[in-house]
Amino acid sequence: MLTTTGQIIAIAAVLANGAVYGTDICASVITRSVNKHLDDAQVTIAAGWGHFYGDKRMPAFGAGGVVTAVLTTIVAAVAGQIGAAVAAGIAVIALLTWLGFYVRVAKPINTAQTAAAQSGIIPPNARALQDKWDSILPYRVGLQAIALAGLAASIALF
Repeated sequence: MLTTTGQIIAIAAVLANGAVYGTDICASVITRSVNKHLDDAQVTIAAGWGHFYGDKRMPAFGAGGVVTAVLTTIVAAVAGQIGAAVAAGIAVIALLTWLGFYVRVAKPINTAQTAAAQSGIIPPNARALQDKWDSILPYRVGLQAIALAGLAASIALF
């Protein structure tokens, strides 16, 4: 029973974190290239409104993904499925590291760009803000990939 429960929780973790991974991939592969064709005001307004909605809607996926990854780790450990517990634990570490990048770098920029989009006042460092936000995308994508691989491995190892 614990094995099936753990697999179901891990699948929920994959789905939640898959939404975050897909969002980061889209930003990395598409949005960065689009932004190169926009002026500072356009980038700031587009990013600001994107963050306005994203910061309201994405926490359910991010928090849900972390919580279900932690639960997967616990259930695997309790079930005696050490391989699954280690794989899910690696996912948790990757997700907490991702969260650190988000809180320390991305979130303050999201807040500044949202305020700029809402007020229409473009900060003089608009492009630098976007460049800094973009600079952590490879880490965010990589950490989400590690998390998803760990969760997938935990499903297989249960």
